[in-house]
Amino acid sequence: MIDTFMGFDPWLQALLATLFTWITTGLGAAVVFFTKEVNEKFLDTMLGFAGGVMIAASFWSLLAPAIEHSQNHFIGEWFPPAVGFLLGGLFIYAFDQLIPHAHRNAPEDRMEGWRAEKKRRSTLLVSSLTLHNIPEGLAIGIAFGAVSANGEGAAMAAGAATLALGIGIQNIPEGMAVAMPLRGEGMSRTKSFFLGWMSAVVEPISAVIGVLAISFLDPVLPYALALGAGAMIFVVVEEVIPSTQENGHSDLAAMSLMLGFTLMMILDVALG
Repeated sequence: MIDTFMGFDPWLQALLATLFTWITTGLGAAVVFFTKEVNEKFLDTMLGFAGGVMIAASFWSLLAPAIEHSQNHFIGEWFPPAVGFLLGGLFIYAFDQLIPHAHRNAPEDRMEGWRAEKKRRSTLLVSSLTLHNIPEGLAIGIAFGAVSANGEGAAMAAGAATLALGIGIQNIPEGMAVAMPLRGEGMSRTKSFFLGWMSAVVEPISAVIGVLAISFLDPVLPYALALGAGAMIFVVVEEVIPSTQENGHSDLAAMSLMLGFTLMMILDVALG
């Protein structure tokens, strides 16, 4: 089955991989059908785990390959990864400033983005996780795009598939992080589930954009890989970790982050 998957065109691999991550987001959002209230301790723990997965994936699946593909750069192998990593953070920062959104646990006076104060909080919560999912889809697309751009077939495809698996696992708590607060605000279970699931629909879209861009722009491969890493690290530091520190569960969230990091490291080293 894996061989069949790797036999597809890279853009189709990326699309199928992010359809998987979209489905796992729906699995997380479906928790609202089985609980009456938001369990903040459980959510902080799961989001800490998600942050750990994202940090590990950023290095092993994106930044390390970017360094490897920069060995012959005329300035130095550090240059493309450093530039791409910083550009990834700036890319998400720009979206962060433009798109109206609200982070989980943020007070009413700390809405972010253009004209955020005019939007409903439920809309802002969905926008926040939608923004969060853009770099994840982009990272998967870039990883699969590197397969065709670099010509290393099975090895790079396995690494990209591992990245998609890790992001799919951590998308479960992300689905919860949208749906459960919406349910806590009084929204119906069905609507909370639907909006939680749809928050990840941008992943397949951004993945296809990423893979197509890399396929046509081979020289920027290491920059693009590092860009995906920088974008995900920005999201973890700016949103995921702070959202786990407000309810008195910081130690539990930190240990869960380490578990998520370890699991993704194992997956990438063993499978990638």
